[in-house]
Amino acid sequence: MKNKIKTRKRRIFRKLIGILVILVLLAGVGFFAYSSLKAEYTVTYDGYTATTGSISNALSFSGNLSLIDSATYSASSSGTVKTIYASVGDEVDEDAKLVRLSNGETITAGFAGRVNKLNVSEGDEITQGTEVVQIADFRHMKVSFRVDEYDIGDVSVGQTCTVTVTSTERQFETTIDAIDYISASGGNVAYYTATAYVDVDDAGTLPGMQVTVNITQEEAKDAVILKVDAISFDETNQAYVWMKNESGELTQVYITTGVSNGNYIEVTEGLSDGDEVYVEAEETETSVGAGLLGSLFGGQQMNQPQGGMPGGSNGGMPGGMPGGNMPSGSERSGGNGGERSGGGQRPGGGN
Repeated sequence: MKNKIKTRKRRIFRKLIGILVILVLLAGVGFFAYSSLKAEYTVTYDGYTATTGSISNALSFSGNLSLIDSATYSASSSGTVKTIYASVGDEVDEDAKLVRLSNGETITAGFAGRVNKLNVSEGDEITQGTEVVQIADFRHMKVSFRVDEYDIGDVSVGQTCTVTVTSTERQFETTIDAIDYISASGGNVAYYTATAYVDVDDAGTLPGMQVTVNITQEEAKDAVILKVDAISFDETNQAYVWMKNESGELTQVYITTGVSNGNYIEVTEGLSDGDEVYVEAEETETSVGAGLLGSLFGGQQMNQPQGGMPGGSNGGMPGGMPGGNMPSGSERSGGNGGERSGGGQRPGGGN
């Protein structure tokens, strides 16, 4: 009887040991599975190079070229066309003879321009009011453009501007000649009309063509410039970049910024031409299991600078550059209203 009890106890003990071993094994398998599926993050970095170049920002507006002087001359009475002194396309001076009629009337040019239309031939019989000839001044034109209430304070008479013809990319330097400060627009945004006169020196620039009027606000020449994306900001909105020290570790370097066009920015202190800076590009979520499978099937780990990125990253552009040096880069809504844009950024071998 005692032997049977001992045998039974041994069997129970062995079963308990077996169950314990199975539990341990299951725990190990579960831990391994958890580790295989556990997420990891691979941080990658973009490198940027500070360069020397010129940078500017400008207000930009849209408009159209139009004629200042054009006139169509008609006969004051009936008669016969006796003499025609000019042909279509001819450039004529002020007071130049254009057409002589049999009644003694001679039509002359009221200003210097080009013969645009000639509606008669010598010997034609015409009546009073017949349109005979048209001339237009294609060398001196104007462009009128609308300025919204947000930008009108930055536009003034006498201000230098650049008029660029959209289709030909021809540029003409001029100044703002007049501003109508009485708003002619309704709705939620007020618009004002500014006018600039343009001296045109080629036959390919014609009235009606679309133009862009750029008014430069700030400009820096032969300056150290850097991509805006390469700059980070601390909790006090101070600009800084990450640079490698002599040990190859990334260190935080504060900089002072100047003119910006929304794409590049001037660095007045903290960087020199050719300096390399880094910024966190992205965090890629992976897993140990996926990494193992990737290594089996040719997966590649992305590189990162030696020393890693200390705490802090580029959190995007805050609501304004330190010292107010970052202008707005957004287009204002509403018709042909003003648009702030970067102008003339010419990095000397940018990133």
